[in-house]
Amino acid sequence: MPVKGPILCLAGPTAAGKSAATKALAAHWPIEVISVDSAAIYRGMDIGTAKPSAAEQAAIPHHLLDIRDPAEAYSVAEFVKDATALIDQIQQRQHHPILCGGTMMYYNALFKGLSPLPPADPALRATLDQQAAQIGWPAMHQKLAQQDPVTAKRLAPNDSQRIQRALEVLMATGKPLSAWLAETPQAMSSSHQFITLSLEPSVRAELHRRIEKRFHQMMAAGFLSEVQQLYDRGDLHVNLPAIRCVGYRQLWEHLDGAYDEKTAVERGIIATRQLAKRQLTWLRGNPQRHIIDCLHTSVPNQVVNFYGTLLKTG
Repeated sequence: MPVKGPILCLAGPTAAGKSAATKALAAHWPIEVISVDSAAIYRGMDIGTAKPSAAEQAAIPHHLLDIRDPAEAYSVAEFVKDATALIDQIQQRQHHPILCGGTMMYYNALFKGLSPLPPADPALRATLDQQAAQIGWPAMHQKLAQQDPVTAKRLAPNDSQRIQRALEVLMATGKPLSAWLAETPQAMSSSHQFITLSLEPSVRAELHRRIEKRFHQMMAAGFLSEVQQLYDRGDLHVNLPAIRCVGYRQLWEHLDGAYDEKTAVERGIIATRQLAKRQLTWLRGNPQRHIIDCLHTSVPNQVVNFYGTLLKTG
């Protein structure tokens, strides 16, 4: 008989201790982790994503790690399709699926469904890349502002990935991205009930300290060498989603000569703190979430107790 019941979504900002919580769960139940992390999907990006080690993955099955080359894209729609299929497969194995990660747009699509956006068009993207190479992304942003001011207003002039997507949608359909996003999301066919357990800090400054400490630990573990290997491939560039990931972009720009290593680390820490702020803002928009203070040493036990109660009552 497949395992049934609510699906636990272990969310929280970066450095909140989500991985430690999954280890505690694995000591009590046969769990499999579905990664909700848009950076950990890429092969060769291990240190900067705090990806579970080979030993950790051998002890606890993890899914949606290392499924794309850094030169490739992975859409939100693909995540929803893959995650929902994995949930059913894991339950058929009589194991417990645990969604764990901090990519909030993935959770949002999983919970609320997807806006009916057109698929990517490689030919249009190539055309837009050629135009951007000639006039620059700030000029492309101005072009977008003339046709879709709502979308342009929320994008930075150098946000090449999102500017390209907005222009692509406009060219493919004649309708602004903002109009597409205003339409009612397409509901998921899945009947699963998702319960969000959010690890959040009671003191923001302490989370910032953790973020800084972890970034320095990653640097000591060879983060710069990891980025150097990607840089040396020659087929990757800073506008790819993989290279735009927090930490990777700052070290890449250092290798490009934009600034020294110390400045790159400082900028990487600041960018990680900004990411954590965005993650917390999204989480606080979900009044149904259950909160555990991630700064308490008893977090793993609290997570285990919460899940145990959820299984009994769900």
